[in-house]
Amino acid sequence: MIDFDNVTVVYKNNVTGLDKVSFHIDKGEFVFLVGKTGAGKSSAIKLLTAEIKPLSGDVWLDGVNVNKLKNRKIPFHRRKIGVVFQDFRLLRDKTVYENVALAMEIVGASKKQIRTEVPNILRLVGLSQKTREYPSSLSGGEQQRVGIARALVNRPSLIIADEPTGNLDSVTATSIMELFEEINRQGTTILMVTHSEKIVNDMNKRVIELDHGMLIRDDKKGVYNIEN
Repeated sequence: MIDFDNVTVVYKNNVTGLDKVSFHIDKGEFVFLVGKTGAGKSSAIKLLTAEIKPLSGDVWLDGVNVNKLKNRKIPFHRRKIGVVFQDFRLLRDKTVYENVALAMEIVGASKKQIRTEVPNILRLVGLSQKTREYPSSLSGGEQQRVGIARALVNRPSLIIADEPTGNLDSVTATSIMELFEEINRQGTTILMVTHSEKIVNDMNKRVIELDHGMLIRDDKKGVYNIEN
């Protein structure tokens, strides 16, 4: 599903983003990517979404060498990836339904496809009764569920979740993680960046840790901080 093969990223200011990083993630895995600020987590995500290219090494997603993609093919590549953000990034002047439908409109889905798929996804994330609501009337957890629905609606093979519970209280965060687990059980690969020690320890999933651009740990059933 995902392969990083001896990947190095160096930015224009000579700051190293990643230093000879290699790892493999199978289809259907749930993996936490952890590390302090500046560890290289954002560089890894930007490589997968083709926002940056490595100085050396190869990044593969679904059998495609990402850093060799032609510019015209990058939008099609990104359709394989659904991204969930910490700050939700919903359009305030659109309803829940419209926010999710927009993701399908962007990729050229038909009105019939949108009418079928959006209600199905909103049902999955528990928002069937909120379709006509605007983001301002939703709780933080509900807004994040809209974000997850938007990321899922085009049936991507990979979900990248970047601090998805960072703005949520612990009870709401737990319910969001249960939703991610259900999505993963249905076959979607999940790569989640988080600083939440509790979530990582409770979930007991694979943990990849970066530090100053280097991969320092890859545990099949890991905890957030191995020293603890």
